[in-house]
Amino acid sequence: MAEDKAPAKKSTWVNLVVDYGPIVLFFIVYKYYAPKAGQASLGEVTAVIAGTVAFMIAAVAALGFSLWKFRKVSPMLWLSTALIVVFGGLTVLLQDQFYIQIKPTAIYLLFGLALIGGWLKGRALLKILLEAAFEGLDDDGWMILSRNWGFFFLALAALNEGLRYYLSFAGWLQAKLWLFLPLSFLFTFVHMPMLLRHGLAHSAEDEVVTHPPHE
Repeated sequence: MAEDKAPAKKSTWVNLVVDYGPIVLFFIVYKYYAPKAGQASLGEVTAVIAGTVAFMIAAVAALGFSLWKFRKVSPMLWLSTALIVVFGGLTVLLQDQFYIQIKPTAIYLLFGLALIGGWLKGRALLKILLEAAFEGLDDDGWMILSRNWGFFFLALAALNEGLRYYLSFAGWLQAKLWLFLPLSFLFTFVHMPMLLRHGLAHSAEDEVVTHPPHE
């Protein structure tokens, strides 16, 4: 009897498409439908709804592709996709952009508090959420990574709330692309020396280390 195939290994570009494709598509669709200067505010609602629908479809498609391609999906991707569908559905149903803006805060708080709570109890929950993303990383490395990402997620939640309060929806959306993503990449790659010290396999060096849950 033929042996079952092991789950395929993700490549860097596939990681990027799965993690950030939905939010990029949201931005593109929103910009396409966004009202021009002098148009009625109803156009803003239409743009948000259209972008949200595209966002939800793309998020579910990314989850399905990941499941088909790699035969398994990390708990982090399952949970973040579920929250996208829930908050996106509320946005469409109530026609209120508040829910699409508050969703990242909810996701960041959920993961941040969970990771810090696990760290305080001596459990590296990030290892469970990301599964085999860091081949060879020892327990101390996972603990450090869980703690640091936990606090980083809480910082992102606070930042999202500040930007949501002070910026227009369009400004907030721009910040999601041009502020949150670079911060996440920077935070990821400054951990590379620590990860290598704690046993990260050399074969994993060329892979994207980790990403926050797609939003």
